[in-house]
Amino acid sequence: MKFLISMHINPAVLDALTDAERAAIGEGHGRFIEELKASGELITTQALADPSQAAVVSVRGGQPVVTDGPFLEAKEYLGGFYLIDCEDKERAIELAAQIPDAAIEGLGIEVRQVMFADGQLEA
Repeated sequence: MKFLISMHINPAVLDALTDAERAAIGEGHGRFIEELKASGELITTQALADPSQAAVVSVRGGQPVVTDGPFLEAKEYLGGFYLIDCEDKERAIELAAQIPDAAIEGLGIEVRQVMFADGQLEA
């Protein structure tokens, strides 16, 4: 079963961390990635740029309209994700709990099953 583990970031929480705490998060992600690779459960992982660098695209009157910045004005934003393939939701939750961000109050980890990929419905 495939699951998307998304990491939701609050910049104020990250800004309040010490350099050592931020370094520990990075090192923790590195170890987590290596463990997922070793278990064969990692499909991919990506970190996203700050929402201030986003472009929001909509179509009005048949013409694309592009605006700068985030789609939502919110203090939290999607910071990155892991796409994994594991046995079941319980395992996905077990893995999500190992992400360093999960131990920091104010940062969020969400686990959602992939329902559709590459033209195929997931079982």
